[in-house]
Amino acid sequence: MIKLTNLTRVFRTENIETTALSNINLTVSNGDFLAIMGPSGCGKSSLLSILGLLDSATQGQYTFDEDDISTYKEKQLSQIRKAAIGFVFQSFNLIDELSVFENVALPLLYQSGKNKVDKSTIKESVETILKQVGIDHRANHFPQQLSGGQQQRVAVARALVIKPKLILADEPTGNLDSKNGQEVMAMLRKLNENGTTIVMVTHSENDAKYANRIVRLFDGQIISDQAEIPHSDSIVEVSDA
Repeated sequence: MIKLTNLTRVFRTENIETTALSNINLTVSNGDFLAIMGPSGCGKSSLLSILGLLDSATQGQYTFDEDDISTYKEKQLSQIRKAAIGFVFQSFNLIDELSVFENVALPLLYQSGKNKVDKSTIKESVETILKQVGIDHRANHFPQQLSGGQQQRVAVARALVIKPKLILADEPTGNLDSKNGQEVMAMLRKLNENGTTIVMVTHSENDAKYANRIVRLFDGQIISDQAEIPHSDSIVEVSDA
């Protein structure tokens, strides 16, 4: 699905040059659940931003679905983001004035051209995804009426509703207590077992155990890339959080 070749990201100001990523070579295959780990400032967020087409490398090649997108213009990158990549953030990023249903429907409303979605399909897709993540009974509630765990499930549903090829998760349990965090991780693991490809940035060794592969960064470079046996808790049933 993804191949990064000799990828480097340098940030420059008038007086300072900072290398965030240096000579990154990384492959993400369909069905991977990849955890990216490392100390603060090691390049995790920069790497996730490039993977999500929110930022561009200074040099190197990025291949997505066998297409070299390294030289794509912003409009082309935006089309890929809207159609193929779902994002889950630490802070949920839900819109308080919209209901759960409306928050999840947003990515479908943004589709245009040949990807434009009609109202009946939006309704069916949102209802299906809400049920899949166990939050369908809160469809008419607003974010502030939900627990942190429930809000993160809504955020996951919003990422999934476009049926993306890739989910990018940035510290998905960072704002949750241990119980809700474990249940969100179990849900992500179940989604991966059903075929969703996930790349997750995390500081948590426990969260990383739900992945089947851990890549560790240090000073902008990959220092290890190893397969893992997923956490046994990932097979438990997810209860209402």
